[in-house]
Amino acid sequence: MNRAVRVLVWNEHRHEQKNPKVAGIYPEGIHGEIASALREGGLEVRTATLDEPDHGLTQDNLDWADVIMWWGHLAHGEVADEAVSRVVERVLGGTGFVALHSAHFSKPFKRLMGTSCDLKWREGDDHERIWVVAPAHPIAEGLGETIEVGPEEMYGEFFDVPPPDELVFVSWFTGGEVFRSGAAYTRGRGRIFYFRPGHETYPTYRHPDVRRVLVNAARWAAPTDGPKPVFGNAKPLEGR
Repeated sequence: MNRAVRVLVWNEHRHEQKNPKVAGIYPEGIHGEIASALREGGLEVRTATLDEPDHGLTQDNLDWADVIMWWGHLAHGEVADEAVSRVVERVLGGTGFVALHSAHFSKPFKRLMGTSCDLKWREGDDHERIWVVAPAHPIAEGLGETIEVGPEEMYGEFFDVPPPDELVFVSWFTGGEVFRSGAAYTRGRGRIFYFRPGHETYPTYRHPDVRRVLVNAARWAAPTDGPKPVFGNAKPLEGR
């Protein structure tokens, strides 16, 4: 790709309006903080939120985007199925999809995974340490052996997702739990990455290593110029 990767950052934008603590941490919204990290990394960014027309998932935005980066929590059920279908169709056709934190329960991610995507959780200021278990993976570029996230919401196994094509990160928490916190998949022509940290009441998206992962994940998930599959009835390629 000879131009900057284009990322559509989608956020339901509800916590920032309901919880003063979240608004204080992210005055420009969670989407604004994520967008700033991506722009610092040299990417082109648009943002979209749940209450915009078509949830901001307009044909123009989807046609423009190389990658959709999704944050949601309170309002998964409010995302219209028609919009979800448009997103899933784009991903299968080659658009990247990066699911952040509670987006494990988002409609697009669950449809792409085909499982419940459930897990165990706890809000208790657990310290999170993320181990890089695939140091040669492009999403781990520029990182050390671990990311010391600090206080975060705990997510624990079992995480009901399909076995990832590549597992990049594993989290450990002071409560003793571990979690597959960086999982890479391919669905159709689209690359998908799930990245765990990012609870709304912690300033996690200001962490320099977390911001680096966001940029790396967007670059990795961007479409490639590989061949497009052809489906349906086909004539033989070789003579008979």
